[in-house]
Amino acid sequence: MSTFLQYTVLGLALSGAYFIAASGLVVTYTTSGIFNFAQGAIAMLAVFTYWQLRWGWGWPAPIALIVVLGVLAPLLGAGLYRVVMRNLRGTSDVTKIIVSIGVMLGFQALATWIWSPVSSTPRQFLKFFGPNALIEVGEVRIPWHYVISFAIAIAIAAGIRLIFVRTRSGVAMRAVVDDPDLLQLNGGRPERLAMLSWAGGAFLAALAGILIQPMIGSAMSASQLTLLVIDAFAAAMFGRLRSLPRTFVGALVIGLTTTYVVAYFPANWTWSSAFRQSLPMIFLFIVLIILPQDRLRGATILRTRERFRLPSMRTAWIAGLILVGVVFALRVIMAPTAVNTLTLAMTIAIIALSLVLLTGLAGEINLAVMSFGAIATVVAFHFGISGSGQDSRMTLWGIVIGCVVTAIVGAIIALPALRLRGLYLALATMAFGVFVSRMVLTQISEREIFGLSFTIFPTGQINIPKPAVGPIDFNSKDTFLMLVTVLFALLAIALVFVRHSGYGRRLAAMKDSPAACATLGMSVVRLKLSVFMLSAAIAGLGGILLSAQAGNVTADRFDILLSLSLMMITVVGGIGYMSGALFAGVFLVAFIEMLNGSLKKFAVDYAGLEAIFMFFVSAVTVLPATIGITMGKSPSGAVNDIVEGFSRLKDAKPVMYTMIGLEVLAYALTAAGVLTNWHFAIATIVVLFVVPPVGGKIYEKYMLKKFGVPPPVAAEMIGIERPYTDDDLAHMDRVLGLDAVVLPGKERVDASA
Repeated sequence: MSTFLQYTVLGLALSGAYFIAASGLVVTYTTSGIFNFAQGAIAMLAVFTYWQLRWGWGWPAPIALIVVLGVLAPLLGAGLYRVVMRNLRGTSDVTKIIVSIGVMLGFQALATWIWSPVSSTPRQFLKFFGPNALIEVGEVRIPWHYVISFAIAIAIAAGIRLIFVRTRSGVAMRAVVDDPDLLQLNGGRPERLAMLSWAGGAFLAALAGILIQPMIGSAMSASQLTLLVIDAFAAAMFGRLRSLPRTFVGALVIGLTTTYVVAYFPANWTWSSAFRQSLPMIFLFIVLIILPQDRLRGATILRTRERFRLPSMRTAWIAGLILVGVVFALRVIMAPTAVNTLTLAMTIAIIALSLVLLTGLAGEINLAVMSFGAIATVVAFHFGISGSGQDSRMTLWGIVIGCVVTAIVGAIIALPALRLRGLYLALATMAFGVFVSRMVLTQISEREIFGLSFTIFPTGQINIPKPAVGPIDFNSKDTFLMLVTVLFALLAIALVFVRHSGYGRRLAAMKDSPAACATLGMSVVRLKLSVFMLSAAIAGLGGILLSAQAGNVTADRFDILLSLSLMMITVVGGIGYMSGALFAGVFLVAFIEMLNGSLKKFAVDYAGLEAIFMFFVSAVTVLPATIGITMGKSPSGAVNDIVEGFSRLKDAKPVMYTMIGLEVLAYALTAAGVLTNWHFAIATIVVLFVVPPVGGKIYEKYMLKKFGVPPPVAAEMIGIERPYTDDDLAHMDRVLGLDAVVLPGKERVDASA
């Protein structure tokens, strides 16, 4: 009985912390329509800040709590809405999710930067009133921290309920997401109310983090604490993101179940710890499947600001050949380490292609793409390796069976989630990804089921050799680089072909309106299953190639946070473009590596400025998330902006010839050994991003000076890129039939003269 009471008390305390975090999600979603994936990261940042004030600098606990909970957390939430979230009106669900994920990853990188995980001093986070502050209930000794946690949860539940139902401000907050314009007509201030709700949501997240950290009893970890608070997502979804009583019940179920697993599962069940950690995500997946979808909010499809142009097949083939040619030329001048980096970037780009197909073309969201790569890798490791030691190779059969099994898993995951769209599908796939990370990839010991012994991820790391197909061996760095490049180009061309086909048009129609597709007789079920299977197979292929490039693979290679990062950067690049996938791979791997390498080299070459350069090296870790946060202002992606920028230079031939000449010169100097790979990379960036705007200005001044006319631009850009001229106005008059107009009190005006 004492064991039951002890673990019940612990479960209630965890439930209280989960409810507080979940109630913050309910508050922000109810008032802004944005699901805050960064709730866990806000809690984590508050925990580290409180530790710094309380134990790092020795502040009294009440003052530290007032500063963190009363000042810093609300300011962070209000500033987050003011600077980032309010720009998301009119964007798609994908953009809203990605921006929120970008905030989460940015806060996590910021915490890792400030509070390095490699620290000589362990960071101890104690319970309120110390570890010896206990209350005795019968034979059970309960820490006051647990009592406080559950009591605060009850008080917050009553307080939020009272505010939302009984006060005018609470009703106005709920009206913000439904119709902010109508609220404003009735005297409300929607932006101010939404900002206040985000301040309150950040306060609740910070409070939940401070309460839950002492309960887990482990060292402070940015990623672990972020994911731990994410477990509260299941409680929020149980309440359908609006009902606090149901949210409270969901938190109780999660908290009590996880503690009872620890108490009553047999000790010889070595997988029980992983199962306990996976339980919240299992609950989340089940809740999303069971809940009636007509009661869930956010199902309305609105017009969004994203616009993607469909390339022709001719353009796709030309772009693919150019990519292969460029990589082949780069292979000649790159050092072996640079070849490895570029190869890794191309394998990541192949995985990102699965997101372009699933999200860009079909409108479905997958936040666990690396988990499918992990499944294919494990299958290929067990069934597709021939030889041993240095002579081992991945067989074509192993790659095929890995992709097929992954496609089947994709169908299994998609089947129960067929009714889900947008945010709810994103949460379901995220739950699957966390389950794979916590439950599947942690099985490093031998298991036995029905007399069959097996090991999923032996010893926590597996060796994946490079493939060999018939007489062709791709073990060489150069040949493997060309293999993954050609595969990426062929897959990208195939996806463009799919988009032009009838199947692709059906996917686009399903993206716009599944209901309309069903009304017209299309099988939405078959469409969803097929596109999930194709996407999972591509992700599996990329995962196998990624593992083969790395050679030695651990479970960290497929962490859920990497899936979120890849999804974010692919959307940043342009989720509707094949080049968006290439952007994701090159940016996440090659560009970040080049930037880090250049800064470190400058730190060595200029020792007097070493501290400044190393500061920027640390700042690079926050760069991907920072770019993701800006998606609200450019929802179509960076590739779209880059293409539009270069399209303006098509008539500025001197600028284009200058760019080509400078790039050829940099390549020749690098091949001759005059420049290093890092110098060539920097020169390429300058040519691509500095020469066009500077050269365009010079060319414009030259045209004005020599011919008296500005360089030609598209008709719709006149008045934006350059001012109207008299010739422009006369041409408009002729087109509109206004070339001969008599104004009152004026002489006849002949614009054609």
